[in-house]
Amino acid sequence: MPTRPPISLPTRSSLPDTPSVPAVSDDAADAASAAVSAAVPACACGPTRRQLLRGTGAAAGALAGAGVLAACAEQKPTPQEAASSASAAGAGTVVVALADVPVGGAVAAKVGGQDVLVTQPTQGEVHAFSAICTHAGCTVAPGEGELLCPCHQSRYALTDAAVLGGPAPEPLPSIGVEISGEDVVLA
Repeated sequence: MPTRPPISLPTRSSLPDTPSVPAVSDDAADAASAAVSAAVPACACGPTRRQLLRGTGAAAGALAGAGVLAACAEQKPTPQEAASSASAAGAGTVVVALADVPVGGAVAAKVGGQDVLVTQPTQGEVHAFSAICTHAGCTVAPGEGELLCPCHQSRYALTDAAVLGGPAPEPLPSIGVEISGEDVVLA
């Protein structure tokens, strides 16, 4: 069993002459220290209050961190699932007005609750793609003459969503569309 260090009590030689502080002789101080050490053995009963509080704080922090990570890791559809879900909205569903899609550019839209990109590389030629990046699942946006993922700078072509650069491993999944009057609709 570990022993506690002796308690040091003030002695006559260590204190100034102050009437409010009682002085104790060196022998009395040693005797009191020994008596306290014998009467109060070192605790071998478990962690101290400080250790418990530190452990509780660390556990609470870990739980909070796990909760945040779980919220951040919410289940997102894959690019293919998003494209299938958008297509399931049905043929003839209006995606966007043709006038809103710039020639040589793209516009973002939602179909069946999914983010999609509608492109018009040349006048009257329209395409639609899932807006979920095939690299890390970020939302791809229209860029200058291309489609651009803001997370890691993957770039995709307007005509077929082929990877032009960046870490994306494959093109964006295609969604069948056509022009119907003044609108781009699902095919």
